[in-house]
Amino acid sequence: MSTAPGVSGSGDAATAAASDRILTVPNVLSALRLVGVPLFLWLLVRGDNGWALLVLMASGITDYLDGKIARHYGLVSRVGQLLDPIADRLYVLTTLLALAWRDTIPWWLVAVLLGREVFMGVVLLVLRPYGYRDLPVHFVGKAATFNLLYAFPLLLLGDGDGTLAAMARPVGWAFAWWGTVLYWVAGALYAWQAAGLIRAVRQQRLRQRSQTVQGP
Repeated sequence: MSTAPGVSGSGDAATAAASDRILTVPNVLSALRLVGVPLFLWLLVRGDNGWALLVLMASGITDYLDGKIARHYGLVSRVGQLLDPIADRLYVLTTLLALAWRDTIPWWLVAVLLGREVFMGVVLLVLRPYGYRDLPVHFVGKAATFNLLYAFPLLLLGDGDGTLAAMARPVGWAFAWWGTVLYWVAGALYAWQAAGLIRAVRQQRLRQRSQTVQGP
């Protein structure tokens, strides 16, 4: 995240605490999650549902581990701050499209979740002129991603017959609904955070202009 001059806040602290290290365990886990995206799609196309399910489960586990390890051992890095949300979004997007293509989930749910991504894109575009390229990851956003990443394997498992599928289907949909709601709640929180940053930058610029006009 790029920080506007003269503006302080939690985002600044997070950025300051992040290092420039690249080769760390959390970054390797995030990179593995990115590699898993095309692997997951390839397995689905081949019809290897079992292996695709394992890849999705592994992505959820590594998503939890990379953040936990980074915070616990002081391995938070700028690369990780970039890779982690990219991996999250790619998994959500590709899994959504794959499950909708298989008629496991309805296309309107895809539209609802993609609409949130469009909304966040607009928020970041509005923020850019004020010196910010991104926002710190919010715990509600991570909770939404966790719910969705847990929902997808269960929905994939529920896309079949038998007792196990019948049990997995309602649990998967429960995670999906919670994840969808939290996804939009997180979007609203990000927008509120962006509005606060914009106000802070504007106030700072007004003070600087006032000092310039008044002179020494």
